[in-house]
Amino acid sequence: MTEPLHRSLGLTDGELDDIVRILGRGPNHLELAMYSVMWSEHCSYKSSRIHLRRFPTDGPDVMVGPGENAGVIDVGDGIAVAMRIESHNHPSAIEPYQGAATGVGGILRDIFTMGARPIALMDPLRFGPLDDPRSRWIAEGVVSGVSGYGNSVGVPTVGGEAVFDSTYQDNPLVNVFCLGILPHERLVLGQATGEGNLAVLLGSTTGRDGIGGVSVLASAGFSDAEADAAKRPSVQVGDPFEEKRLIEACLELLDARLVVGIQDLGGAGLTCATSETASRGGVGMDVYVWAVPRREEGMEPFEVMTSESQERMLAIVEPDSLDRVLEICRRWEVRASVIGTVTEGGALRILDATGPHDAAGATVFADVPAASLHEDAPLYDRPLAPPADLAARRADDPAAQLAPDDLGAALLDMLCDNTWISSQYDSQLFLNTVVGPGGDATVLRLKDPATGADTGRGLALTADGNHRWCAVDPRRGASAVMAEAVMNLATVGARPLAMVNCLNFGNPEHPEVMWQLSEAIDGLADACRALGIPVVGGNVSLYNESRGADIDPTPVVAVLGMVDTLVRRPPGIGLVDGGRLLVLGDGPTSLAGSLWAWRQGLRGGELPELDVASLQATAGVLRSLVLNDLVQAAHDVSSGGLGLALAEMAVVSGVGWSVARIHDHQGLFGEGSGRAVLCVAPEHLAEVEERCEAAGVAVARIGEAGGSALKIKDLLDVDLAAATSAWRDRLPAALGGGTTQG
Repeated sequence: MTEPLHRSLGLTDGELDDIVRILGRGPNHLELAMYSVMWSEHCSYKSSRIHLRRFPTDGPDVMVGPGENAGVIDVGDGIAVAMRIESHNHPSAIEPYQGAATGVGGILRDIFTMGARPIALMDPLRFGPLDDPRSRWIAEGVVSGVSGYGNSVGVPTVGGEAVFDSTYQDNPLVNVFCLGILPHERLVLGQATGEGNLAVLLGSTTGRDGIGGVSVLASAGFSDAEADAAKRPSVQVGDPFEEKRLIEACLELLDARLVVGIQDLGGAGLTCATSETASRGGVGMDVYVWAVPRREEGMEPFEVMTSESQERMLAIVEPDSLDRVLEICRRWEVRASVIGTVTEGGALRILDATGPHDAAGATVFADVPAASLHEDAPLYDRPLAPPADLAARRADDPAAQLAPDDLGAALLDMLCDNTWISSQYDSQLFLNTVVGPGGDATVLRLKDPATGADTGRGLALTADGNHRWCAVDPRRGASAVMAEAVMNLATVGARPLAMVNCLNFGNPEHPEVMWQLSEAIDGLADACRALGIPVVGGNVSLYNESRGADIDPTPVVAVLGMVDTLVRRPPGIGLVDGGRLLVLGDGPTSLAGSLWAWRQGLRGGELPELDVASLQATAGVLRSLVLNDLVQAAHDVSSGGLGLALAEMAVVSGVGWSVARIHDHQGLFGEGSGRAVLCVAPEHLAEVEERCEAAGVAVARIGEAGGSALKIKDLLDVDLAAATSAWRDRLPAALGGGTTQG
């Protein structure tokens, strides 16, 4: 029997009933297609909205919070920054190059649609294991896609992460963060207002590439190659040079005050842009479907309205401003077409017309309340339940296992330099980058967007996630991820201002996945509330499944920080010969969820609870030490524990160390929150310890930097050259010789 149309479009029987109730009649094909993309998980967040409400979103510096294209934070001196993170996981699994490239293009548009010039990108990435050929192919394609688009459009990629784990086999996580800067007066929202104002489509033509796109791909699982091949036409194709012209044209239009509202065309294409701008403004809109410039013949109205072809924006323009808008677009060689008119009453109508001149009496292809596509999407409180064996898992403490025979081999196996990836990116565009890829956090000069003058302050960025912690305990694990981000910022002297997140989880129809999502949201929300960090936006990516199994829960956070006085480059993580090594902070640690335990196949145990007061005190002292130039190096202790942190400091600098006061593998590889390793010159040692004592923050001397080995008496003796080789060569050997096809 033939499957009903609504089911083939991803709508449930209950959702069809809701549509019939809203319209007072049965929907036609076009209307069903519009509801299917707008009510998808990607666009509507129908399984997660009920939980996302628990995030703290307010703060004295928040100008725009969740619900718009990007969050906006006031950073003083009439300057604001816009920040946003998105996922392009499913498209990147099918077409790695284009999936990643168009992920970059989409996040850039989220930023400049707010009136901000994009100045930095970050790419937290997750792939399958390096010994899997398909995972290597995906990784190479994704990295090439990020670099191919970001470098060409002229926005630096200044940081990120790369994790390789079997949980992401065939289902990579491609999360992309963007930061933009704007003067307060240029801020514009994605709202349509003013009856009779015109909807002007800017940018590229509309094609069949990307029909449904992420709004479909991100709302259902897939795993086999045959299914992947069938979905290839849904992956968009990007053009960074068109995007660059679009950025400049849009910013000039906004500076000239020629735009009432503006919205990018991402998931769900024109359906999303027209319905969201109308709904936010409390108005309706008539759309002239044949006025949309198309790159292919014979496109049906549903194809035009749901295509996610890239590099397109929708601007709301007053009729008297149209000629000036068209002139600016001509100068930047950006296509501009009037494709709609703002109306009263709240109805979104799709008309058989080529423009306002033939709209009267035109056939109405679709007529739906704009808010029903946007604000009135379904909201599900899906069943959630912890794993049936949760108590047994938590009782299975990795610390109870026998100590490994060769700690040196275990340490070498953890070392992996990700700068092979960042070396593919231009991180110095705009000449703002003070600290680029490879450190705990990125630092950018904060310049006045109107004059270009240096303010003497800096913006700091970090992107962090840890699936192992969250697999053991999604609530405590998510809180620990936030703690890591705060400590990363502190190593460069920055205080946190705001956070955005990308919540990457499995199938929401599985109660255990919904429990993971709910717990992780609470963990992030609790930590942010206690730390005074507002959540100004985010993204939810569901149905991430690897070979029939849900991925480990992977919330990723991107946190913005402020360096109040940027007079010198922060110290970095490299050791200085003769420096004294100290551990700052004494938060509890555990092997549960640790990198060492995971490598041994040990997935049980219990994470320590986050001590927010201790974290704040430790981060505060660390910021002060960095800003007062009292440390030679500072490195957050997180994945891999104290052992990996010390090893990374050694291989980056070419300076070994001799350490005491670490007595076993738990002390070496145990992980927790709120610790950092410091390298301090002997003449500053007393002052550092006095400052820590005054703040009530624990600090312990553990050794000295120097020599050509990594030594812990009776526990570890690793040649620095061997460690450096393992660290430097792992990724280039696995990925550097591969081939990538766009």
